[in-house]
Amino acid sequence: MTAPTARKDLELRRRAEAVIPGGMYGHQSVAALPDDYPQFFARGAGAYLWDVDGSRYLDLMCAYGPQLFGYAHDTIDAAAIERIRQGDPLTGPTEYMVSFAERMTALVTHAQWAMFCKNGTDATTMALVTARAHTGRKTVVLAKGAYHGAAPWCTPRTAGTTPEDRANQLFCHYNDIESLEAAVARAGDDLAAIFASPFKHDALVDQALPDPAYARRARELCDERGALLIVDDVRGGLRVARDCSWSVVGVQPDLSSWGKCIANGHPISALMGAEKARAAATQIFVTGSYWYAASPMAAGLETLRLVQETDYLEKIQSLGERLRAGLAERAAAQGFGLRQTGPAQMPLFLFDEDADLRVGFAWSSEMLERGIYVHPWHNMFLSAAMTAADIDGALNAAEGAFGALRARRATLGPVEKLQAFFAPPPAAGHGESAKR
Repeated sequence: MTAPTARKDLELRRRAEAVIPGGMYGHQSVAALPDDYPQFFARGAGAYLWDVDGSRYLDLMCAYGPQLFGYAHDTIDAAAIERIRQGDPLTGPTEYMVSFAERMTALVTHAQWAMFCKNGTDATTMALVTARAHTGRKTVVLAKGAYHGAAPWCTPRTAGTTPEDRANQLFCHYNDIESLEAAVARAGDDLAAIFASPFKHDALVDQALPDPAYARRARELCDERGALLIVDDVRGGLRVARDCSWSVVGVQPDLSSWGKCIANGHPISALMGAEKARAAATQIFVTGSYWYAASPMAAGLETLRLVQETDYLEKIQSLGERLRAGLAERAAAQGFGLRQTGPAQMPLFLFDEDADLRVGFAWSSEMLERGIYVHPWHNMFLSAAMTAADIDGALNAAEGAFGALRARRATLGPVEKLQAFFAPPPAAGHGESAKR
């Protein structure tokens, strides 16, 4: 898509600016993406996405993760539509809620119960409150730079929040045992929980898989202190494993938060927990007008059937490795150092000698022009709707994109819209923790 032909997108942006603050908000705003990225889309099918001006893209973002089996999946969507025809939501939940909880707990080793909500932030906030109710303590330990949602206690932007919103939080470095132990020591007898991401999937920096020793030490520290271990699996759940993501390193949490793809994009998320946290989960008050709707649960049941009965996970892992190997070869041939980190099915692409991301920004734009939607600084997602031919098409596009980028690399300047990412961090006590 080029600006002169994107007439409908530009018109929608103009209209949005009049009625939506900033024209768009949240992680799906394209304000920090190249100027040629479309803001508005018309439809999706399988692995592909069409913008409102008719351009088609192989979508390596999968709606920022929810599309595990692809857009407009026949049987998943049919299950949701059939339930909608019977009325949804109702004054109370349907049988689907019990069935979905049964299927989720059967799938996830550590979990004996499940509670459903709508967004990842709902689920992580419920985990936080449950841990504090269980322990009667306040302090939680989190990894610096990790994203756990958009509520005042965890939002990456502090505008409109107060230091009190982030009180009783202590920070460590992901995969750094010494740092983790130091944070736990500072918490003392007030430690309620350790929050963990399934892997280091922070934006703008290389991803890192969990060190098994770090994961085991987090488990040990929680057991020693009577605290709860929480794995935030909103992003990684069902893409890393058919179980909680830390099962791959042999560690089971007490609580796990889920979302995005558990119903292939239908709006539902979940908090799951071990038996010892059941009483605390019973005591807290959490609710929402749409949390009990049955249609997303119907979609979730069909999604879980496919999770259990197909080789979707092995497929996306294989496709991810195919993409990774092909990109490495093509980048090297054009003289670029391309760092590909994280699980192959959830890749992040960053360039060597590109501290301000100008090269990655330009390459992403070149890929978009060739029909491949990638992200210059956020991890991406593969779906089971993709094929080897789709990946090969992306590699052909990448070859052209690397070539075009090489020809103009010397002329690239700093990207003005990214400068906020590289500004000094907020003052300690507000952006990180009010407790030291």
